[in-house]
Amino acid sequence: MERRKQAHQGELSLVPDEPLPPQGALGFRVQLYGMEQWGDLFSPRQLLALTTLVNLVRKIEEQFENEDKGFVEAVRVCLGLAIDRQADYLTSLVIWANTGEFIAHTFGRQALPMVWEWPECNLFVDTSGNWRGALNWICLVIEANISDTISEGQAENESATNHPYKNQKFVQCFFTDPPYYDNVPYADLSDFFYVWLRRTIKDVHPQLFANELVPKNDECIVDEVKGKDKTYFEQNMEQAMENGCSMLEPNGIGVVVFAHKSTTGWETMLNAMIQAGWIITASWSIDTERSARLRAHDSAALASSIHLVCRQRPNKADNVGDYRTVLEQLNQRVKEWLPRLNGEGIVGADAIFACIGPAMEIFSRYDSVEKVDGTLITLKAYLEQVWATVSKEALSMIFSEIETTGLEEDARLTAIWLWTLSTETSTAETVDDEEMPKKVKATGYVLEYDAARKLAQGLGAHLDKLEHLVYIKGSEARLLPVTERARYLFGKPETAKTLKKTKKSQTELFALPEDLEVNLPTAGNTTLDRIHQCMLLFAEARSEALKRFIQEIIGTDVQVWKLANALSALYPKFTDEKRWVDGVLARKKGLG
Repeated sequence: MERRKQAHQGELSLVPDEPLPPQGALGFRVQLYGMEQWGDLFSPRQLLALTTLVNLVRKIEEQFENEDKGFVEAVRVCLGLAIDRQADYLTSLVIWANTGEFIAHTFGRQALPMVWEWPECNLFVDTSGNWRGALNWICLVIEANISDTISEGQAENESATNHPYKNQKFVQCFFTDPPYYDNVPYADLSDFFYVWLRRTIKDVHPQLFANELVPKNDECIVDEVKGKDKTYFEQNMEQAMENGCSMLEPNGIGVVVFAHKSTTGWETMLNAMIQAGWIITASWSIDTERSARLRAHDSAALASSIHLVCRQRPNKADNVGDYRTVLEQLNQRVKEWLPRLNGEGIVGADAIFACIGPAMEIFSRYDSVEKVDGTLITLKAYLEQVWATVSKEALSMIFSEIETTGLEEDARLTAIWLWTLSTETSTAETVDDEEMPKKVKATGYVLEYDAARKLAQGLGAHLDKLEHLVYIKGSEARLLPVTERARYLFGKPETAKTLKKTKKSQTELFALPEDLEVNLPTAGNTTLDRIHQCMLLFAEARSEALKRFIQEIIGTDVQVWKLANALSALYPKFTDEKRWVDGVLARKKGLG
């Protein structure tokens, strides 16, 4: 590889030497480990393979001298895209997918974290990540987009905040999938593919690849390293949405796609849309996210994208909404929508955000919403009411057979928390090798703190009073697993530190008092506490203690067993909590 680099002659370096984003940039951590250029992401052998492919593709005209020039250039572009596809599977940042036993690509999620061990594919054997697979993928894309009906279109590369078609009022549909606030550094990540395409097909499309890297100055995201904060995002998004609205003909329609779970991101986006002059008339949750993607594993990521349907809002100076009327309509709309979404299999965070569209239809039809005394209602305040209304309605669906007002706040919060996640045990994010702790990783069910706070408020619960149930750190809130509540429930320290990869007997899981078979523990303060006590007794195989606790402490308390049944349905499959609560229910059934 070094000999080739020394012998190389050309406008561009053989190996991509363009700089990576500055250290601390959104989505990048590799700079911490000495990687400063895009070529540093590849091993010498990987670079040798990729640069060889680039050189071969650049010489393709020599083999097709008698072919149409446009055809040859099209083939070369397709092969250039195949090299990009190959590069995605041929870096020092790929991982081995244990479940399927194959090489997973670099962008299993939209970021570049560090990994300590990485597999490498042979490009020319029948295995995952090979060159034939890259070619076949491009062929599949072409075949999927071939249509018997040929129609002409026009594509232009323009800034959304300074679009040449603004105020033209001739567009029938404005459709956009805008940046998700601070979620993905789109432009920075696209440089990974750009630097290879520039070396492969720059002479075919010189204008597209004139810059060293992808233009980023006008990118509308939140990235503090680049000086782009919430205000910057909202101002630019509002301008882009205003331009889109001004392009529409009078009966035109707009569709805005959003799949970000951050409440701040949602509030900022919706505020920009309303200020730009849109009425949100509907929202549809459409499955667009692959469940197998890394980002979906062990996280509360949305499984679907929310499509917000919009129209232009008529300009009326006296278009002021009464807050009481708005809230009445909100309650009715959520009662209609949430059961419908549940019937269609849309639950949890997807259902919550899918309800935002109908809720915003009510709010966005007015230029402003005010209380009787003239106090202006902000979008932020209204969305607090939306979350509260949705959480209450969801709770009534979960406990259809229970009077929800009779449940304590810890039970209400636990139920709605698990319902919101509707996924496997959650950690805040897919774990990168660099993030793996030396000790046992904390378990539990994680939500964004602001989302957890809003859910709790809607249920009349207060997170600051539930430290024995919820652990808050930074921007995240974690619903504690039952094992971490043992100290609170039994007055003895739980031994989460013993949950290591060494073989231990079931009775070593928790440091519960040894005399539980003789002296029953004091009953927990709440219904949820008593269920969790039963679950821990079952987990530690304290059969006699569990029997006595059920018979002497709980007895025939119907509320306890209905809550236990609800938790059985809410706990994710294959988790300890699911197994334990089912075991308690089975024991209760056996006792009669």
